Amino acid sequence: MDFFELVHRRRSLRKFSDRRVESHTIEKILEAALTAPSSRNSHSTRFLVVEDKDLIRHMSYMRDYGSAFMAEAPVAVMVMGDKRATDLWVDNCAISATFVQLAAEAAGLGSCWVHVEGREHMKGHPEMGDAESYLRTFLPIPEECGVECVIAMGYSPYDEPKPRPAQDNSGKVVWLK
Repeated sequence: MDFFELVHRRRSLRKFSDRRVESHTIEKILEAALTAPSSRNSHSTRFLVVEDKDLIRHMSYMRDYGSAFMAEAPVAVMVMGDKRATDLWVDNCAISATFVQLAAEAAGLGSCWVHVEGREHMKGHPEMGDAESYLRTFLPIPEECGVECVIAMGYSPYDEPKPRPAQDNSGKVVWLK
């Protein structure tokens, strides 16, 4: 599959089969993600791979919306950035997370981004803290790192991805010649 086919095929997958993801597959995905470009070549992105089902289920409660599906994912990859390395750690993490998702698709896995950075633990209740603070209560997140997102990954229970919905892209690209 060439790159354009890969990009067209990729979807956010929120249901996963029970099939275990092999460690060498996860390593290959992360090797690709570690090649992602970064601000001033700072390589500030860090990863935390979680395969423990109980921990992933606990992680799925980080937000009261948009993260529950993670509970059944066989793998969760937390994407973090070293704040000491650059003030653009969030941008670097976003690029790396995109590489994770594309590499997962190339490896035959589905994935879905769950945003953490700046998200409340309980929507509309800022006094309950944020998603990152919740995750810090039980995961070994380095103090110097901020958490951008978690990528839930696994094999799809479907034979083919759903067709891409039609979208109107008119006016989204401007050409100056």
